[in-house]
Amino acid sequence: MAGLSRRQFLARTALLAAATGVSFDRLGPLLHAGSVRAASAVDVPTTLAQTILQGGVQKGRYRTLVTGPGEPYIPRLDVLRATANPDRAAARRSLLYLGHLSDLHVIDAQSPGRIEPMIVQDHSAWGSAFHPQDPMSVHTTAAMVRAFSDARYSPLTGAPMSAAIVTGDSADMHSHLELRWYIDLMDGLTVNPASAGATYQGVQAWAEAVWAYRPKDPAGGAFGEYGFPTLPSLLAEAIATPVPSVGLPAPWYAVYGNHDTLLLGTFDLSPPLHALAIGGRKSYTLEATAGSVLAGYAATGSALQQAGDALGLALGRSGFRSVPANPARRLFEQREFMAEHFRTEPTPGPVGHGFTQRNLDTGETWWKTDLSPHVRAFGLDTCNQVAGPDGAVPDTQFRWLEKELEQAQAEQKLALIFSHHNSLTLENRAQRPGETEVLHGAEEFIDLLLRFPVVVGWLNGHTHLNQILAHTSSSGGFWEITTASCIDFPQQQQVVEIVDNRDGTLSLFTTVLDHASPAVPGTGGSSADLAARSREFAANDWAESPDMRRGSPLDRNTELLLKAPFDLSRITDAALEAQHMTERARIVAYEDRIDA
Repeated sequence: MAGLSRRQFLARTALLAAATGVSFDRLGPLLHAGSVRAASAVDVPTTLAQTILQGGVQKGRYRTLVTGPGEPYIPRLDVLRATANPDRAAARRSLLYLGHLSDLHVIDAQSPGRIEPMIVQDHSAWGSAFHPQDPMSVHTTAAMVRAFSDARYSPLTGAPMSAAIVTGDSADMHSHLELRWYIDLMDGLTVNPASAGATYQGVQAWAEAVWAYRPKDPAGGAFGEYGFPTLPSLLAEAIATPVPSVGLPAPWYAVYGNHDTLLLGTFDLSPPLHALAIGGRKSYTLEATAGSVLAGYAATGSALQQAGDALGLALGRSGFRSVPANPARRLFEQREFMAEHFRTEPTPGPVGHGFTQRNLDTGETWWKTDLSPHVRAFGLDTCNQVAGPDGAVPDTQFRWLEKELEQAQAEQKLALIFSHHNSLTLENRAQRPGETEVLHGAEEFIDLLLRFPVVVGWLNGHTHLNQILAHTSSSGGFWEITTASCIDFPQQQQVVEIVDNRDGTLSLFTTVLDHASPAVPGTGGSSADLAARSREFAANDWAESPDMRRGSPLDRNTELLLKAPFDLSRITDAALEAQHMTERARIVAYEDRIDA
């Protein structure tokens, strides 16, 4: 099939120059060169070239990290269930190149609204309440955004990034400040992590919190016994300098995660917690935390009881220290999560990041959008608003998606499903008294998706590990792709590319990204060094199995083959070239901004 004619190319270049503000004389040669480059792979820093692995023990049981060899793509035929065409690589063309982020867990570690001492009760059960790397979450997220910027052209085909999706758990502790930090980092703004002023105020700086990792002197607690290093300046470095972000190189979209819905992704928000979050007292003992925060959940619910809980905070209890209050730490309500996505930069956009005015007006928390003329995305809210970290699909969303997929099938649009929860965590049917809406679990949801051959992928997170599952029926199937997180090792995310093999099959290529920081952290206190230190700390979480979260080689760099759901030749080369020109022009404008 022929691409654009010279006249069409020039006309489209003129339109894109006007839209992006890049001069025609500069944009034209770049778009022409990009068309050539899109036919072949480019040099992109991904785990195809290098991996980061656990190294040897340095002290006690504490390990540092080392670089390892890259990992090539591994073909998977679980859905295709046929021999792949050995000549497909020479014929393939890119239909969509997509960034996938999940479980960023941006953390204001100095917030009084955190319940870190709960880890004392049970490290395994409450490990997400406290991590040694919490103060470096902003630096880690900025380094991950840099990795997506570095990978803005596909390492496989050279195609430009079309879009990016964030599949939930962005604000770790429901803090408005964390929510703003995450959006600003995606948008390319600078974030100031010094939420309590020039001196770090939190459990990791306090000698009384012997249960925590205290980098100035880890002795006397479990982290010191494990072998965590003494780093006297670490906390000061973590808040010393505002953290810049290059921003994502393509339009990005978002869905809810359980941490964006409930306290620690598990509990409803109580009046005492609302008061604690914006107040000037922070707990450092289990007793203080349980007595002042969790007691609210056992309260009668009366106004008198709630006032008493709040008054107890105001008068003070043992196990608290005074800290600077910050009203920006207020806990956001459900619709505010959507509303904050409208307070965003015009580029990379879009305003709302998937959410629309209809979402704000109705309270619906799910959406659809076309990522390209040929690929339609559906963003779902699988979070349970009552209790529990796992989720389900409410019947209202289930029926909406069913109708939308019928339309996508009729229009011959490839469909991607985005949600926070995956098929292993979609069975939470908790409801309040009197609620009657059916909540669909994984089996029903998978059966729904299998009815529509245009569904080629379901991208999600939640379990903080790389995992790829095949879902099949007698006529075909789709791929479920779960990415890891930015808080737990290996602190990886991924890019996904849909490729037409021009032989009646599609391939979804998954490529894992490490964030843009060295395997061995430096000592200069730079943002990249702090991100590297965060990854090293995460690799030493003894209550977990950090290396397990990498997944197997079949869950990382893969080629996931499946049968094309319709004749893909209806997508002409000219239409595809026009799509890539638009995406490439947008990236050229992005490169001009970050260079400036």
